[in-house]
Amino acid sequence: MPDPAVPPTPPVPLESLLAREDLDLRQIAGPADAGTVIHWAHTSEMADPYPYLLGGELLLTAGVHVPEGAGSGARAGYFDDYVARIVAAGGAALGFGVAPVFDTVPPALVTACDAQGLPLVEVPPRTTFSGVARAVWQLMAQARLAELRRVTEAQQSLAAAASRPDPVPSVLRQLARRVGGRAVLYGPEGATIASAGRLARTGTEAGTATGTETGAATGTEEALARLADVVRPSGPGTPTSATDNQAGTHLAAYALGAGQGFVLGVAAPRRDPGDHTIASVAAVLLSLLTGEHQSGTGAARSSALVRLLLGAPPADVAGLLGSGPWHVVHARPDARAPDPVTASALGAALGSLLVDLAQDVVRVLVPADREPAAQPGWTLGVSAAVAPAEWASADTQAGRALARARATRTALVRHGERAGLADLVTPRDAADHARMLLAPVADSPALTETLRTWLSLHGSWDRTAVALSVHRNTVRQRIARCAALLDADLDDPDVRMELWFALRRP
Repeated sequence: MPDPAVPPTPPVPLESLLAREDLDLRQIAGPADAGTVIHWAHTSEMADPYPYLLGGELLLTAGVHVPEGAGSGARAGYFDDYVARIVAAGGAALGFGVAPVFDTVPPALVTACDAQGLPLVEVPPRTTFSGVARAVWQLMAQARLAELRRVTEAQQSLAAAASRPDPVPSVLRQLARRVGGRAVLYGPEGATIASAGRLARTGTEAGTATGTETGAATGTEEALARLADVVRPSGPGTPTSATDNQAGTHLAAYALGAGQGFVLGVAAPRRDPGDHTIASVAAVLLSLLTGEHQSGTGAARSSALVRLLLGAPPADVAGLLGSGPWHVVHARPDARAPDPVTASALGAALGSLLVDLAQDVVRVLVPADREPAAQPGWTLGVSAAVAPAEWASADTQAGRALARARATRTALVRHGERAGLADLVTPRDAADHARMLLAPVADSPALTETLRTWLSLHGSWDRTAVALSVHRNTVRQRIARCAALLDADLDDPDVRMELWFALRRP
């Protein structure tokens, strides 16, 4: 049987369910292990529940399926077979309801659960199975809330650590503390650059580790270093993260940045649902921090900035940033306004540290040898590859490409080589005309966005409503309002074309 499917909510310890006084549950057989957890509750009166279990359940039954004489004579092995099938399916525990079928839990079932290591819980007559299931979901919701709070606090502490004078060691210390284990930063050649935390929580921390404990810790360190080699960039298809298990210790490795060669390794005695999110945040921060120290990139960027501020033309300082032509990329996140961390993460994914966050648009200057690709959760507009002297015009191209991408709901649009009608008008004249034409609706983002979407979808009420997540009558009302404010016939294709050109202005 494969490992139980794990839902996106933390599991519930069986002992927490037993502690609920309103349920009055009592474990009467099986191991009393504090590590026993439940992922869900399921009621079934099938004689063979195996086909209906996913694993990790508290299976609830009143014994309706139990034949007369089970547990003795010709049917002496009924309960043994029944429990064996639950164990084979990965069931976490069995809850047996007393009444209306049985006055007590059958002794043969108690014996079978003890023999096969399946926790058996007695459910009293006054406790309903739906009440048990509701209690499980309540405990899961509480655990989920606690986990979200833990992840949020960890993200805040990691961000604060990244702003300290010693950011890399501080981030590693916070990460190790939050996952209760060890965090290691490996360099491009595999050497340990910095580390924090410890792998053992027994005598090792007090300096009294046994030889066995020391050997286990050394073996885990070596396994973590080998896992880091798996994600270190070595060619196409190299994974960006990997996990493993060594002597009961959970290992994870994360490649930092785009081809930098730095790797974050994490080892912890357990792996809670939010640990991956916490480690991923640390990986993004470390990607930004380590990127500054590669090949003098940070110093070169500072030098280029100083020269630009002192009046040097872009073409004269471009050599400090790299050789060859460049792409300008404009990007907007699909969900919410970008922040400095997500903007920097986008730059790292595109292979560039030259990132500018301006209101709701992120601009990235990308070397032409790193062809920008679509990024999950972002809408991108990409300019043609140009020399530094043409960066300004490339910025305009990227803005137009982003506008087309957003209007057509496309993840990435590149500036075309063939000029269109919009290219016959200077950007300044086009912007002035758009501002004048759209002035009556400019103060209402809802109206302008509805008009843009409606035009991009060829006047379809239903598709526009779906795209904006509003009712189709709302779309009709907004378009009618636009027509009145603009004093325009929106059924006229010439009017639609002129409005479309105006709405495409970045």
